[in-house]
Amino acid sequence: MKHLLYIFVLLPTILLAQDYKTTLIPDSLKYNADAVMRFEELHITIKGIDRAVVKHKWAITILNENGDHFSFYSNYYSNLRSLSDISGKLFDTEGKLIQKIKKKDIGDVSATDESTLLSDSRAKYFAFHCKNYPYTVEFEDEEDYNGIYILPNWQPIEKAYLSLQQSKFIVETPLDYNLRYKQINYLGDPIITNKNSILTYAWEITNKISFQAEKWQPPINELTTKVLVAPKRFSIGGYSGDMSTWDGLGKFLLTLNKGRNELPDNIKQDVHTLTDKLTTKQEKVYILYNFLQQNTRYISIQLGIGGWQPLEAKFVGEKKFGDCKALSNYMVAMLKEAGVNACYVVVKSGSGNHFNLIEDFSAPYYFDHVIACVPDKKDTIWLECTDQTMSCGYTGSFTDNRKVLMVTDTGGTIVTTPHYSINENRGINNVHASVSNDGTLSAEVISIYTGLLQEDLHDLYYHATQKQRDKYYNHSLNLPTYKVENINYKESKGRIPEIEEHISITSLNYASVTGKRLFIQPNLFSKLEKLTTDKPRKFDIVIDESHIAIDTIALEIPKGYSLESMPKNVSINNKFGFYSIEYSIKDNLITTIRKHTENENRFPASEYLELAKFYEQMYKADRAKMVFVKDE
Repeated sequence: MKHLLYIFVLLPTILLAQDYKTTLIPDSLKYNADAVMRFEELHITIKGIDRAVVKHKWAITILNENGDHFSFYSNYYSNLRSLSDISGKLFDTEGKLIQKIKKKDIGDVSATDESTLLSDSRAKYFAFHCKNYPYTVEFEDEEDYNGIYILPNWQPIEKAYLSLQQSKFIVETPLDYNLRYKQINYLGDPIITNKNSILTYAWEITNKISFQAEKWQPPINELTTKVLVAPKRFSIGGYSGDMSTWDGLGKFLLTLNKGRNELPDNIKQDVHTLTDKLTTKQEKVYILYNFLQQNTRYISIQLGIGGWQPLEAKFVGEKKFGDCKALSNYMVAMLKEAGVNACYVVVKSGSGNHFNLIEDFSAPYYFDHVIACVPDKKDTIWLECTDQTMSCGYTGSFTDNRKVLMVTDTGGTIVTTPHYSINENRGINNVHASVSNDGTLSAEVISIYTGLLQEDLHDLYYHATQKQRDKYYNHSLNLPTYKVENINYKESKGRIPEIEEHISITSLNYASVTGKRLFIQPNLFSKLEKLTTDKPRKFDIVIDESHIAIDTIALEIPKGYSLESMPKNVSINNKFGFYSIEYSIKDNLITTIRKHTENENRFPASEYLELAKFYEQMYKADRAKMVFVKDE
């Protein structure tokens, strides 16, 4: 338990005037920064388990045009959260006030997209358009929470190239309120005071130098200060719960979902017609997932508590649409009607390495999406219920390899979604090509992509326009100039989906003809780039995906040429992965076999130069040339 410091002092208030002269910014904070947070105070006043007021004031000095996005204001509101007292000011480099936001200048729009049918979420926004650098913007607003489920968290530096002079986080609660908090990269404890039966928690950081974005850097939560806060007991939309444990949070979600899994009679009949004669659980899952995909579509509906509560299964069955919560709840209901135990699962969606929850701090802000799961000790099946084209049992990079909250019949438990290994993420290219006497390349490419590597092609195949496909293919290959003549796809669905792609390519002047000599780069397409080494590496190297790529290239050159020089075979095997390229020549046919594997791992920053050397070796080997001389 944290020690309570009974100190009767007046905390600095956000009402004090600030001096925004840019000369007051230390040079160390300007270095490698696009902007500097001059001052921030995030102040949460909790009135009870269902009411809070949040006041936020901040000022940022924009140093150059790359920092202009820091001068934009936006915030959301809904029936459960009002937004008021918005103010904004613009100051010049001397700290002189030159503009104030007028009420008529604040935009107010629906905070939805084209896939949303109904929502009470709206956004207010404003932007100062100033190009006289440096300049400073100051914003302030107030939010009133009608129900507490997710409280704001404090992370003053959320992006690279932002330095900070001062930021404070203050939370006031009634004496009997159980505030929970989790500190990340914060030294020491908060200052906690007790005055007039009000507990005040205060955190503050000053003079933090910006960091530069690096390839394969760790998640942002590892790099900067963050304080998470959450209640124990809470109430929202007429529902109450206890989120001090994951089991308790799962029980709350059960309460939200209670009575919403009753299917329409006609859907019950469909379920039994489809599954009663099937003998295995897997067969039932696959046929009902296909039924879901064929008979429903994703449409977002976010009204009040409906941001977390699914629409009834009857609604989905009758209307044939729903959001992720509704469709997942519907799928779980159909499976249970078929005698298959299934669970509702909340997850943080999106690709990348920064979505894992913190197991010792239960709270709902880790989640923004819902999927379904059929748990099994040997063969758990995961189901993305919003996608009408995804393979049954495949989560993909949208929800793979992360901790999630599974809602069981009794509460909640933390589990992990599938992790796709190097053998499941494969790219295999077989190329048959020829070079004409004038250097023109003609190639037929048959490629097979599996697992995470097939996702881009899956999206092109199902979700892109022809214009988008043309743009992709005419910019994605490592050739100076080329034209894609023909494209064909064939998809094989499964737990590890596979796409076979056939393309025909023509590239003028691919080979150089100079006098009697013919210069050819036999590795046609797969070419890695060098890593930059102009600045010292600061952060660990986090490679969060393993894969293997194999190219087999049969390249026919014009007859009448003899080999003058060819590159050596290369084979490199180290902790970062494996690379090899081998050549063989028979008559006028060059065969090249290239292999590259990349291993998921984490390496210290001190090994970056070694990794960069590995990439430089691969870069040179990928671009090695053969020279042929025309026979006399």
